[in-house]
Amino acid sequence: MDYITVKQTAEKWGVTPRWVQALIKRGSIEGAVRFGRDWMIPKNAAKPADGRKNNRRCPKKEINA
Repeated sequence: MDYITVKQTAEKWGVTPRWVQALIKRGSIEGAVRFGRDWMIPKNAAKPADGRKNNRRCPKKEINA
């Protein structure tokens, strides 16, 4: 199995390396393995869905000109 680093995964998914580390910590990335102090992610790992939700109280109102 081929592995890539956290930094490479972040570039591939368009997120920050810290966000990838947070996903690993939560267990959202299946197959992630720790080698010493570095994490390696399977090359074919799918990006988990973003579970955060928009907590806006009022949606933006459209202004008709």
